[in-house]
Amino acid sequence: MLVDKPSIRILHAVGGMNRAGTETWLMHILRNIDRDRFQMDFLVHTDQPCAYDEEIRTLGSKIIPCLDRSKPWLYSRNLKRILREYGPYDIIHSHVHHFSGYILWLAKQAGVPIRIAHSHNDTAEVDAHASFLRRIYTTLMKSFIQSSATAGLAASRVSAVALFGDDWENNRRWQLLYCGIDLTPFKTPVNGLALRQELGIPEDAFVIGHVGRFEEQKNHLFILEIAAIVAQKNPGMRLLLIGDGILRPMIEEKVKQMALADRVIFSGNRPDVPRLLAVIDLFLFPSLYEGLGLVLIEAQAAGKPCIVSDVIPEEADIIPSFIHRISLEKPKSVWGQAIINKQKNPVSISQKEAVTILESSVFNIQRSSQNLQNYYLICLEQDLVF
Repeated sequence: MLVDKPSIRILHAVGGMNRAGTETWLMHILRNIDRDRFQMDFLVHTDQPCAYDEEIRTLGSKIIPCLDRSKPWLYSRNLKRILREYGPYDIIHSHVHHFSGYILWLAKQAGVPIRIAHSHNDTAEVDAHASFLRRIYTTLMKSFIQSSATAGLAASRVSAVALFGDDWENNRRWQLLYCGIDLTPFKTPVNGLALRQELGIPEDAFVIGHVGRFEEQKNHLFILEIAAIVAQKNPGMRLLLIGDGILRPMIEEKVKQMALADRVIFSGNRPDVPRLLAVIDLFLFPSLYEGLGLVLIEAQAAGKPCIVSDVIPEEADIIPSFIHRISLEKPKSVWGQAIINKQKNPVSISQKEAVTILESSVFNIQRSSQNLQNYYLICLEQDLVF
């Protein structure tokens, strides 16, 4: 049996190993997994250096570029070559949503025995309103997943529906696996005053924070409009935007146009997000859609009140008293007033208590890592073939 082999070889398919929710979770897994038993490599779709590449190699894993994603005939040749040269792999675990269909279809042809599609996002609404050609693509990719995946995981129930369909619970192949966070950094005291000085934030400022890629999904324009409303009533307000992405230049220009340049701080991508969360007073998360939103779990671990859109999966509400959900259809003034109300009525649970609650939850990275290891072993022991 495969489980008797000294090392179970797993190839994770991702876009690139930069600092984002799924990729950061995979790094937590790599650091915590039994690396003598599980050998993880990473198939990436870029030839550019990424934030986690060096650490991945240090931990004994490979970064393997597979290019020409937009040219399926070339991509097919590249992937099959990689599977021959770097394999054999016992498991291919794909995290690239719809495109997982094509990867797993090719992996099936190449003889990879366990093929896992992992849904980390809720794109059901976006898919429903996509262009005709995009709908053809997503339908084809989902059919490939149905025909080629031996198993599938989802970060939340809505994520499962998005990739596996409304009846996913009736198929034993599809299961939930909650991603976890590393709680260790949240147990380390942070000198908030020194960090505010480092970021150029006044000691007495009320700080709204957001963490996320500068992409449409994260709704940065909406965040700016809400911040402007809060600033009218609290001129000392500061907005800390943590992350980077293709829309950042446009958002920076919008900040200037809205005369918010002295109130908005762009930190860029940072390796110390838990430390930065310690400096904020409130976490704002008005995403258009999310598979779960691991950074919302981190914000709760930091002991921060959170104003979030009502599309965020409810599984993320670990400490309900921290969470205030608002519809994106509500006027922005409602969002602004909710933030002001939170400023006047801080949370009653301490940050230390918050960490204790999260340690006993499914979002503890040790539990998440163990659950994934067990899942791999079950797949191999059952020798699932489809």
